[in-house]
Amino acid sequence: MEKLKEYVSVKDEDHFYHQGAVELLIFNFLLILTILTIWLFKNHRFRFLHETGGAMLYGLVMGLIIRYVTKSPDVESGTVYECEKLKSGPSTLLINITNQVYEYQYKREISHHNVNGHQGNTMLQKMTFDPSIFFNILLPPIIFHAGYSLKKRHFFRNLGSILTYAFLGTAISCIVIGLIMYGFVKAMVHIGQLKQWEFHFTDCLFFGSLMSATDPVTVLAIFHELNVDTDLYTLLFGESVLNDAVAIVLTHSISIYSPKENPNAFDAAAFFQSVGNFLGIFAGSFAMGSSYAVVTALLTKFTKLCEFPMLETGLFFLLSWSAFLSAEAAGLTGIVAVLFCGVTQAHYTYNNLSADSKMRTKQLFEFMNFLAENVIFCYMGLALFTFQNHIFNPLFIFGALVAVFVARASNIYPLSFLLNLGRKQKIPRTFQHMMMFSGLRGAIAFALAIRDTDSQPKQMMFTTALLVVFFTVWVCGGGTTPMLTWLQIRVGVDPDEDLKARAASQSAPNLDKNTTKAESAWLFRIWYGFDHKYLKPLLTHAGPPLTSTLPEWCNPVARILTSPRAYGDQLKDGDSVYIINNDELTENYESSAHIAVPAQDSTASTQATGKEDIQEGDLGLGGYKLQIQHTAGQPQKNSMA
Repeated sequence: MEKLKEYVSVKDEDHFYHQGAVELLIFNFLLILTILTIWLFKNHRFRFLHETGGAMLYGLVMGLIIRYVTKSPDVESGTVYECEKLKSGPSTLLINITNQVYEYQYKREISHHNVNGHQGNTMLQKMTFDPSIFFNILLPPIIFHAGYSLKKRHFFRNLGSILTYAFLGTAISCIVIGLIMYGFVKAMVHIGQLKQWEFHFTDCLFFGSLMSATDPVTVLAIFHELNVDTDLYTLLFGESVLNDAVAIVLTHSISIYSPKENPNAFDAAAFFQSVGNFLGIFAGSFAMGSSYAVVTALLTKFTKLCEFPMLETGLFFLLSWSAFLSAEAAGLTGIVAVLFCGVTQAHYTYNNLSADSKMRTKQLFEFMNFLAENVIFCYMGLALFTFQNHIFNPLFIFGALVAVFVARASNIYPLSFLLNLGRKQKIPRTFQHMMMFSGLRGAIAFALAIRDTDSQPKQMMFTTALLVVFFTVWVCGGGTTPMLTWLQIRVGVDPDEDLKARAASQSAPNLDKNTTKAESAWLFRIWYGFDHKYLKPLLTHAGPPLTSTLPEWCNPVARILTSPRAYGDQLKDGDSVYIINNDELTENYESSAHIAVPAQDSTASTQATGKEDIQEGDLGLGGYKLQIQHTAGQPQKNSMA
């Protein structure tokens, strides 16, 4: 008898690993199909269905096949046994069956209409990912790539607007969706589709926060391919990058909001505790990610790792991923940490890397981003059929679609109006309409929804979020090109030529003194002045020597921390204030005697470093000449070559 049990156990284990291999093979073939489809679409310039929509479609078909072709070998699957003595669901259950005790772990609550033969289908169970795989494996490279590949020249020109949309806009979207969904929930309670105690206002806000995470990857890919107006691309991309981080922290803060008495009543103490939690987690995650990037920059500056590009790339990758893991281990948000780690790595560490490592890191994270995104969208299609506890409620789904679009409109139009009051370069109505239309939901909303499917309300949220992602990716994503044509938004814009034209117009003779007024640029002047004088010389080989910017009593330490090459790029004291206007850096593309010389690669000469590499690693200012403002009373000095 014991030998028989052992044989059955080994057989089940072999079957388990066999199904694991089948699962990986399925995803492998789905990715191959997706890659071939992408090539076909690009070859024929087909833009009505993006690669992410195609990946979801393939996943949908494969999920349909797996659900209705595979069957559970266990004849007891789907059978419900009554346990009248149990008053609640324990986390671990010990069951005595014919004097043999078995241990069972609690998984989730199951709706009565989902009790069927599919519950014991091990193939469906294997095709349902552990949510930790999304947050620990698939999402970090996507978010890091967004920060590492950020076009900083354009991003910082519109930083004020991007921060407004990302922070204030996400909060508005969360509240509006929460209020609308609470109204629909009340209607569902009234007609008997829900019990009063099943869905609280905090649950509606939780749903609003996860549905506030926009992911316009489809639209941005089409924008990039068509070279859409730079400002529109930057506003949408910048908002989506920061919006994801804000939505994740907001979701966590709402999940721990617990009024002491009535869950549907407002509790001031619990509210301020959640707000403090949000600010603390966001600030802590930002500090964690930036700290790891600073450590990487110092290591690459003060060691000769550049002589071994493979080791340099490996260290860069591992320290960047450590930022995510450390934040999660400390109870912070790894997504926020890895985002700002990527931005800081691009600004400082990138300058210290060898030419090979620059190329390798860019290609590595670009490839990982591509692969992770397509795996997630393939899995979204699969999950519609392989996830065994969907709860489809037509009224809740309809309410979610209405709430998402109303919330997007309540976010974009009022905030654009307020921003235009202070912007010299207004956000046109056509841009606002396009941003409203581009509020797609994607990987982040899906990952946040699948993270918790223990209860029936959370299962209904997950099902609804999945369907909203399908709708926005296929309908809104597919309608991007016709919408661009209808709104007559310019395409075929070269970003560098666009900046050059703007700089030329700003340096025209009729430019008045208001262009450089301090109220629109003082914060950025302070930051860039501090960064140029202290941070860049400390963390990279660029900038003026610290011996010329720090007090004399700091000279012994300054000599140690300053790169020898910084003395060759030294700028005089009067040449360090940048002209910044309309929330953007004024860049002069014409010949000037006042040139900020970018840092060169540690193993190559200037001609060996590509223009693209320099631009990406130096706040986007690398290969261009800066127009320097000389303050009154200071002599005009030339920079040293």
